[in-house]
Amino acid sequence: MERIWLKHYPPGVPADIQPSQYPSVVAMLEESFAKFSSRTAFVCMDKAITYAELDDWSRALAAWLQGKGLKRGARVAVMMPNLLPYPVAIAAILRAGLTAVNINPLYTPRELEFQLNDSGAEAIIVLENFAVTLQHAIAGSAVKHVIVSAVGDMLGPMKGSLTNFVVRHVKKMVPHYDLPGAITFRQAIAAGWHMRLQPPDIGAEDVAFLQYTGGTTGVAKGAMLLPRNMIANALQG
Repeated sequence: MERIWLKHYPPGVPADIQPSQYPSVVAMLEESFAKFSSRTAFVCMDKAITYAELDDWSRALAAWLQGKGLKRGARVAVMMPNLLPYPVAIAAILRAGLTAVNINPLYTPRELEFQLNDSGAEAIIVLENFAVTLQHAIAGSAVKHVIVSAVGDMLGPMKGSLTNFVVRHVKKMVPHYDLPGAITFRQAIAAGWHMRLQPPDIGAEDVAFLQYTGGTTGVAKGAMLLPRNMIANALQG
């Protein structure tokens, strides 16, 4: 078959990809950490972090997750918008050999409760703005470990503190919540610095992401995304 669509590909987009060149998403990530260590990985609110910083922070958080006794393939939910802690959280979950479960930050307690129970999530990383939703949904779920992040996390000491003050006390965007035993995002990373990350034995059939549908026509359903799915998407650009 003549692949006539290839002429519409922008420059630099490969005509063929080989997902099998990486045994796992973690292998692809760690190659990028080493190859592009000094380059900017993400920018948010005018704050940039490098691949080296993403490597260090995600390694520490991954070690903390393993230290909590989470076994290979355990589901870890992430309930936050596009902030700098998000890529750190996702990379950490994958590097710990766990499965990431993305959760819509705008979910109601009922919707969150369903997804936590359906996924069997044993841990969750949640932005403090939505922690009160988790408070009303966590009972009866399998969640044992809660990490609470803040908008100002990873923006630097001065900018981060100012941002959190404005978000919490000026704009009042963080409703009061009560989550006994929860740890902050920064505390988890600080604790992880002193732990050793054990490279997980990740297979081609291990689930990298459990990604839920929108549920607009019924109950949301979790799609299992394997490493080769994610690698293929990344290689295609």
